[in-house]
Amino acid sequence: MTLSTIRSRLPSPRTLLAGAALAFLGHGAALAATPLPTSCGKPPSGELDAQRIAAVTPSRSEPGLYEGPVWIKDALYFSDFSFSQGFPSRVRKLTLDGKVTTAIEDAGSNGLAVDRDGTLVAATHKTKSLSRYDLGSRKRSDVAGRYQGNVFNSPNDIAIAHDGTIYFTDPDFQQAAAPGGQPVTGIYRVGVDGQVTLVDGSRRNPNGIALSLDGAQLYVVAGDGAIRSYDVKGKMPQTGRELVKGIETGDGMTLDCHGNLYATEHGARRVRVFSPQGRELATIRVDANVTNVAFGGKDGKTLYITGAGAVWQTRLDVSGLPY
Repeated sequence: MTLSTIRSRLPSPRTLLAGAALAFLGHGAALAATPLPTSCGKPPSGELDAQRIAAVTPSRSEPGLYEGPVWIKDALYFSDFSFSQGFPSRVRKLTLDGKVTTAIEDAGSNGLAVDRDGTLVAATHKTKSLSRYDLGSRKRSDVAGRYQGNVFNSPNDIAIAHDGTIYFTDPDFQQAAAPGGQPVTGIYRVGVDGQVTLVDGSRRNPNGIALSLDGAQLYVVAGDGAIRSYDVKGKMPQTGRELVKGIETGDGMTLDCHGNLYATEHGARRVRVFSPQGRELATIRVDANVTNVAFGGKDGKTLYITGAGAVWQTRLDVSGLPY
């Protein structure tokens, strides 16, 4: 894989001058080598623990979850939603100096991502759509709102390909946030022309989603307890194959610069790390239910984990993707 391919897979360098994703971009040429040089860093192995970030405290009185961590420039953004009527959600911002603020008050968001232009892309259960948010003006615009005339159930997680194609999952976890929905819980593709296509409507509550570094594999975990790998050929991914079985309530995922997959297991309170071939490499444990995971920090080697009323972090020797 060339440096230009890695550059297109990540947000624009113009938006990352102070961020860790730019440091990861510098490893682009290393990704094509076999074996990978040490500049990419050494992946974790064995048993590890992550620590709570003390500055991140619940902003609501009712129970809820933090979700969708994404590193943009010099800060971590994440969704903060509750289980009360409508699943109200705001996007919060954690800076390197430990300051926590509200970036978008009424986002209605779950999973978050960042595109090549540095724009925040959100799976918004409030509007049952995919949205873009300008972090300056805080204005929202639609990316995709309907499939075959109907709104989605509750868009949950997002993966963006190097050419701008977006893949997202649509379980029914927050379907009650607004009227309407789809007859299936599905995995969808949004082309650069805005056309929405159903990739797979056969899996119960697909959740976490990620793309391999070269964009050739689409990884999705669902309520069937498996991470499936879909070959991305042409415009549509092909029938998936089981990469990892026995995932306990799988949620969000990300990748390091070796292409290893970091998968959260909600109730098991852990993140497990798998090679691209599905071999288990490491387990990172926390002290509450987890939802999602992303790399960030000054050098891209801090792993952030979101969950039930907490955000955790752990320093690794390897860099990775910002969502």
